[in-house]
Amino acid sequence: MTAMLRVVNRVFLGLVGLVLLVLGGSVLAVGLGAPAPSWWIHDSRHDVLLSDAERTRWRDSGWWWPTVIAVLAVLLLLALWWLVAVLRRRRLAEVLVDTGDGEGALLRGRALENVLTQEAAQIDGVDRAHAHLTGRRSAPEARVRLALEPHVDPGTALHDLTTDALTHARTSAGLASLPAEVRLRGVKHGAERVS
Repeated sequence: MTAMLRVVNRVFLGLVGLVLLVLGGSVLAVGLGAPAPSWWIHDSRHDVLLSDAERTRWRDSGWWWPTVIAVLAVLLLLALWWLVAVLRRRRLAEVLVDTGDGEGALLRGRALENVLTQEAAQIDGVDRAHAHLTGRRSAPEARVRLALEPHVDPGTALHDLTTDALTHARTSAGLASLPAEVRLRGVKHGAERVS
């Protein structure tokens, strides 16, 4: 997800959460016997959400139920679109390799990810590694996560990753550049006994 979509997603979720919190809190407060606020649509805790008159007001109008169903269908489609956009993994399926003859070849993205992961895991002091390719097939980007052992200097591990694994991946795929986002974290370990 791009940075702009992340911001829009977080603002939208925050606003929806705030509205639901205010409405749910006011319903709970009125239901527990608190006085209803002046803007509240009902008067007391024994008032029903929809009276018989409110429920049946539009029953005889021919436009009412198609409109309700259309609005709910649009809301459902928007919610499904949002869910797919959030959950979709933007994994790069293939990388375009310049063969020098103007034709090019396609390299499976998973293959390059696996090689990059294996090379990163062989760096001294790296406990686990995982690589993920995103971007376009002509300009891929790498996201690498490294779990470092406690004795490793993060700067050294990062230097080894960029000079070894990322450089090998970039040159083997014939890419001009391979931007990478690297996330480092330490591996939890038990206390060591000193004698």
